[in-house]
Amino acid sequence: MGRKVVVAVCCLNQWALDFDGNLSRIIASIQEAKVQGASYRTGPELEVTGYSCEDHFYEADTLLHSWEVLAELLASPVCKNILVDVGMPVMHKSVTYNCRVSFFNGKLLLIRPKLRLCDDGNYRESRWFTAWTKIYQTEDYILPEFIRELTGQKSVVFGDAVLETLDTTIGFEICEELWNPYSTHISLGLDGIEFIVNGSGSYFELRKANVAVDLVLNATKKSGGCYLYSNLRGCDGQRIMFNGGSCIALNGEAIARTRQFSLEEVEVAVATVDLDDIKTYRNLVRSRNTAAAQNPSYRRIPVDFSLSESSCYAMRASTTPFKWQYHSPEEEIAYGPAGWLWDYLRRSGQGGFFLPLSGGVDSSSSAVLVYSMCRMVVTSVQNGDSHVIDDVRRIVGDPSYIPDDPRELCNRIFITCYMGSANSSAETRQRAKDLSDQIGSYHLTLAIDAVVSAALNIFTVVTGLVPKFRVDGGSLRENLALQNVQARMRMVLSYLLAQLMLWARGRSGGLLVLGSANVDESLRGYLTKYDCSSADVNPIGGISKADLKRFLAYARLEYGFTSLDGILAAPPTAELEPLQEGRLVQTDEEDMGLTYNELGDLGRLRKQAACGPYTTFCRLIHSWRGAHTPAEIAHKVKHFYRCYAINRHKMTVITPSVHAETYSPDDNRFDHRPFLYNAKWGWQFRAIDAHLEHVNKMVDTDDRKLDNAHMQSGNSIAF
Repeated sequence: MGRKVVVAVCCLNQWALDFDGNLSRIIASIQEAKVQGASYRTGPELEVTGYSCEDHFYEADTLLHSWEVLAELLASPVCKNILVDVGMPVMHKSVTYNCRVSFFNGKLLLIRPKLRLCDDGNYRESRWFTAWTKIYQTEDYILPEFIRELTGQKSVVFGDAVLETLDTTIGFEICEELWNPYSTHISLGLDGIEFIVNGSGSYFELRKANVAVDLVLNATKKSGGCYLYSNLRGCDGQRIMFNGGSCIALNGEAIARTRQFSLEEVEVAVATVDLDDIKTYRNLVRSRNTAAAQNPSYRRIPVDFSLSESSCYAMRASTTPFKWQYHSPEEEIAYGPAGWLWDYLRRSGQGGFFLPLSGGVDSSSSAVLVYSMCRMVVTSVQNGDSHVIDDVRRIVGDPSYIPDDPRELCNRIFITCYMGSANSSAETRQRAKDLSDQIGSYHLTLAIDAVVSAALNIFTVVTGLVPKFRVDGGSLRENLALQNVQARMRMVLSYLLAQLMLWARGRSGGLLVLGSANVDESLRGYLTKYDCSSADVNPIGGISKADLKRFLAYARLEYGFTSLDGILAAPPTAELEPLQEGRLVQTDEEDMGLTYNELGDLGRLRKQAACGPYTTFCRLIHSWRGAHTPAEIAHKVKHFYRCYAINRHKMTVITPSVHAETYSPDDNRFDHRPFLYNAKWGWQFRAIDAHLEHVNKMVDTDDRKLDNAHMQSGNSIAF
C-alpha cells in the first residue's frame, strides 16, 4: 500500500491592505484544509497584503504589518499540526522580494523569494520587487525582534531552497516562474521534488482560462510530480479581477480544482496523493531519469513532520483525475464582470448602482450584468454564504433581509433611467422600459431638453449666436457641439440622481454610477469626454462590441429576456442628431467610418501584434482581401489612426473598468501610450502610400499578364 498525502490549495478573495480581512480569510482557509484532512496548505501570491498594493509596497508599514500578520498565524492554534506557506513581501538587505514563507507549529522554515518577475500586460512587479537571481543559493535572514521572541529563532533560511519532510519534498515556483521559458518546476522535478507549489496572482481575461491550466498540467506531464496551484479571486482594489481556478495536478492530469467564478471569499480544494504514483511515473520515463542524474541539487530544509503520518489517510482512495470544463466567453462575461461589480459595490460602502439606460446594446449589457450579479448573490445566499448575507444586508440597509429573487434584489439596489431628448426615438424608450421590467430595476424616464436648452441659452446670451445641427444648415463643429452638450448633461443628471435617489426612496447612502462605453469605441475615441462614459465604474469597458452582442444573445436564452430581441436587432446609434420624419438617420458605424468588426481587427493589430500604421496596412491587405480594395484599406487604416491620435487624450480620464480584452486601450496600466500625437502621421502614412503604389503596380502587371494569357488562349482556339 502506498503512502497517502492529503494536500490543499485555496482560492482567496483578498483586498489590498485589508490586513484584518486577509488574515481572517487565510485562517479560514487553513481551518477548512484541516477539516478536509489536509496536512499541508498553500495559498495565493501576496495573500497577506493583497496583490494590488502597488506603491504601498514601498512603505515600511506594509512590510511591518505583513510580519505582524505572520506573527498572528504563527501563534494561532488553527495553524498547529499542519504545514503552511503564505505569500508576503519581505525586505532582505534593503531589497524587497515577493516571497513564500513556510512555517510549521510556530517555527519558520524557509523564506523563498520569487525568481522571475512579471512586467507584461497589467503587471509591473519590478517596480516594487526585485527577482532573486542567486539560483540554488541561500542566505540567513535575521528575523524581526518580535518574531524572534515568538519563535525562539534568531534567523531563517532565505533563498532558493526546498522543504524536506520525513516522507516527501516540497519546492516552490511563484506565478510568473511557471510562464517563464526556464520554468523552475523543470529543475525541481529533475531534483526529485515531489510537490511543486505555485502561489499565483493571475487575472481574468476573456478566453484565457485554459492558459494557466495547460501550463500546470504540462508542468508535471513530462517529469511527473504533484503541482499545487493557488490563485486569487475577485477585485482586490484595481481594474483587474483575479481569475480563481486554483487546482491540483498529478503526473499531467487535473485531480482537484476550485471554481473560476464565485462570490465565496474562501474556497479550498484538497486531493489525496499516493507518493508512490509519483515515483513510479518518473521511473518509467527513462530519458527524464538520465537528465535527473546530472541535475544540480537544491538545499533541503529538514522538517520533522510526515505529511502521511496519519494511518487513517492510508485508507483513503487517491483522488481520481477529471477533464477540465471551461466556460464559454459569454459565460465568462456573465460571471466575471458581475463578480467584480459585487466586490466593488460591497467594498465601496455604497447602496447600489445607477445606470443611464439608452435601450442600446452597450447600456443594456451593463444592465444585464447587474442582474447577473444579483443572480450570483441570490445563489450564494441560498447556499448559506454568511459573508454574502452580511454584505447584502448592509448594502440595502436591512439587518433581516434575505434575498430570494434576483429581480427583487435588483429593484432595491439598481436604478435605471432613460434620459430622452427630442432626438430620441420611441423605440429606444420602449426597449429600455421593457428591459428594466424584465431585470426588475427601479426605472425612471425623463426628458433632458429643458436642461440642454438652458445651457445653449447661456451660450447664446454670451455670444449672440445660435448653433445649428448639420441637417439644419449648421457646420460640423456646431453639429458636434450640439451632440456633446446632450451627452454631457446626461452625465451631470446621472450623478445628481445617483446621489439623491436613495434619499428619495427613504434610504441612506448613494449609488455608484455605471458607464457603458465598450472597448472598441474607447479605442476609436467614439465617445464624448465627460458624457455617460464618465462614471464610477464601467463593467463593459474592457469588452468588444461583438462579444457584447454574443453575451446578450446568451442572456436572451439563459434568462429569457425577450426584450433583448429588439435591442440586438436595432442598429447601434447615439441618437444625438435630429430624427427625420420620426426615423433614425444616425448610426454609430456610419459616424465612425468603420464597422465594429473592423475596429476589433485594428485593435488587435495595434496592441497584440504591436503594429504601427504601416504594418497594420500590410497585414490587412491580406486579411481584408475580397472585402476591400487596397486603396480602401489604406483609407480605413489612415482614418483609424487619425481618429485614434486625435482622441487618445480621452483615455487619460476613461472610467475604470474590469480588464477583459487583450487589445484594451486603458491608459492607466495596460496600454501605455502618448496622449498627444501628431495626428498627421506624416512618415507612416507616406510609407502606406508608397506600399499602396507598389501593390497597385503589381495588380496592373498581373492584370496585363492575365489579359495576354486570355488573348493567346483565344488565338489558339481560332486557329
